[in-house]
Amino acid sequence: MESGAGTLIGMQQASRAMDRETIEQAIREIHPDCFGWALACCRHDREEAQDVLQASYLKALEGKAVYHGSASVKTWMFGIVRRTAWERRRSWLVRTLIRRRPGEEISPAPTPESVASDREAHARLRTLLAQLSPRQRDLLHLVYYQEMTIEDASQVLGITLGTARTHYTRGKDRLRALLQGRNQA
Repeated sequence: MESGAGTLIGMQQASRAMDRETIEQAIREIHPDCFGWALACCRHDREEAQDVLQASYLKALEGKAVYHGSASVKTWMFGIVRRTAWERRRSWLVRTLIRRRPGEEISPAPTPESVASDREAHARLRTLLAQLSPRQRDLLHLVYYQEMTIEDASQVLGITLGTARTHYTRGKDRLRALLQGRNQA
């Protein structure tokens, strides 16, 4: 269904209403995956993820983000979510720095571990994932949790396929070593 929606969105259509309707249908179909990715982009802060997702959907529906048909609708939408989350984090940091008094410490953002499930295995995996570089962590999340290909994940992250493959392999190898108790640099 997703590829059908992607094909429809990519076609030249006569009315703006039809474009919006098609986009709305595609969003409904991929919403659970988009929410999972928004959570990952927002350090698992559910409220922030909901805000980011709403802003992302509005960008898509209002035409602020244009689908060109070069990727799947899911990949396109994941890119919008990632950029929107980054914009919100950047905006928060700027506002925090402006309001900060000289010598005042900035409180750190919550970590995935602080909001993670109580299950021991899940908490351990998050701890180990946090030891990976952000790019490796994002690639592994997109491939394993969002079931994307490395090529689609590279498009979401805005990097070349070769770079994505390298970071994917290194991230996977590093995570395997950490899981086996080897502390690889």
